[in-house]
Amino acid sequence: MNVWCKTMQIDLTEAEAEVLRELLTYAISEIRMEIADTDSGNYRQTLKDRKALFLSIAEKLEGKR
Repeated sequence: MNVWCKTMQIDLTEAEAEVLRELLTYAISEIRMEIADTDSGNYRQTLKDRKALFLSIAEKLEGKR
């Protein structure tokens, strides 16, 4: 996975943060199903990497509550 280690800060209202949490929860659930359904090893790894990013963002949002 090619991820730059540059950080970014954004300011969200509590309502915006809650919507983002909901979107991440949905995306994590969906990507888990897609990981289970794919036969391609390369695509499965790409999905796992993406899921890790979703989880990282979700953890950071939880820390801001």
